[in-house]
Amino acid sequence: MHSRARVRNLIVAVLCSAFLSACMVGPKYHRPVVQTPNTFRDLAKSPQIKAQSASYADMPWWWVFKDPKLQELIRTALKQNYDLEIATERINAARAQLAVTRSSLFPQVGAGANLNGGKENTFQSKYNFLTLAGDAAFQLDFFGRLRRATEAARAELLATDDARQTVVLTLASDVANDYFTLLQLDRQLQVTHETVTTQTDSVKLTKLRLEHGVATKLDVLQAQQVLDTANADIPNLEREIGQEEDAINTLLGNYPNGVPRGLSLVDQELPPEVPPGLTSSLLERRPDIREAEQILIAANAEIGVAKAQFFPQIALTGSGGGSFGRSSAFTSLFPTQIGIWSYGAQVAQPVFTGGGLRGNLHLAESQHRQALMAYRQTIQRAFGDVSDALIGYDKLHQVRVRQEDTVADLQESVRISTLRYEGGTTTYLEVLDSQRSLYGAELSLASARGDEFRSLVQLYRALGGGWQ
Repeated sequence: MHSRARVRNLIVAVLCSAFLSACMVGPKYHRPVVQTPNTFRDLAKSPQIKAQSASYADMPWWWVFKDPKLQELIRTALKQNYDLEIATERINAARAQLAVTRSSLFPQVGAGANLNGGKENTFQSKYNFLTLAGDAAFQLDFFGRLRRATEAARAELLATDDARQTVVLTLASDVANDYFTLLQLDRQLQVTHETVTTQTDSVKLTKLRLEHGVATKLDVLQAQQVLDTANADIPNLEREIGQEEDAINTLLGNYPNGVPRGLSLVDQELPPEVPPGLTSSLLERRPDIREAEQILIAANAEIGVAKAQFFPQIALTGSGGGSFGRSSAFTSLFPTQIGIWSYGAQVAQPVFTGGGLRGNLHLAESQHRQALMAYRQTIQRAFGDVSDALIGYDKLHQVRVRQEDTVADLQESVRISTLRYEGGTTTYLEVLDSQRSLYGAELSLASARGDEFRSLVQLYRALGGGWQ
């Protein structure tokens, strides 16, 4: 009994010593120093973009896009989109992989049982035996190989979660983009129908003036040209609307169908100003940057795994069991209990691997350098995205404002030229030119409004907007 107690105490002492004194080889992770600009871009002259510590991206998307139908579409996409479901399932796989890797840190215990029974005809005896056996193995992680592998698996899990957040951000912004494109096409179709109605009346009036001798056949043909152009645009716009609705339904995980509309394009709200916030916050808010850093953390841990392969691997093993039973003929010869146990330690040390271990270390170091470059590149691209989005939103806002002025001027031009034609002081060609210009300008204004809203979506996405 005293010898068994000494063995148990020795094992406990070895385990405690292993956990207290074990070290982990390989570099500890420190976030790389990356030089970033102090501001996103010099846009002090823009009334739409203000430099503030708070960021427009800190607002949740349901505060940014207040159209109730758009909110409903985004919620549906976040529930049903297949890309998002796949990204979520990848998180489950990464979580399971972490559990598998982390299990190596704990003792591996197995057990078995065997029941035998029968009858010996020679001695007319019956017997029954139950055999129980168990074994355990435990790897002592002196050099941190298993802990580094667990660290890498945990970082890969977090990277997978950040990748899912990137899918969420992309999905919601794509739905918003397509929705504003759909509203733009709706507005252009409305303008075209209004032009058809106006030009139909104009053709009737010109024909009436021809009958009374105050207009020419050329005037009628010229009026008919604008009407024909508008009529030809209608089926093309309807085609684009149908295809845009299909694209939105694909994002929603639905089969092709119509898409409900909320506010019209001209009734949508734009923020009075858009503060981009501090540049430092972009590193924490953008999920693609966080994903790149977690991949870097995993690559850093893999260097430790590769270095630990150079050192001995030590494992403790133990087994024990017993048989319990009886025999009617030889009860006095066979005891009712038979027990056995054993323990041991195994040490494995690589001696010659043909350069395999060193090559594996060089591979891990190269992958770490690649992850570091990818991390820095992701940050650089993120700032480029924000800069492009800031420029786009600022300039497209100016385009929309000037296009509104153009439409107002052309509306007045159509009114004056029509009065001059009816008064006989000009030809119908002047009216025709004004009407054509107005029709094209109204279509361009709808496009400018759509571009402005899409640029707002792009800016919110580039800043890592709160798609929680």
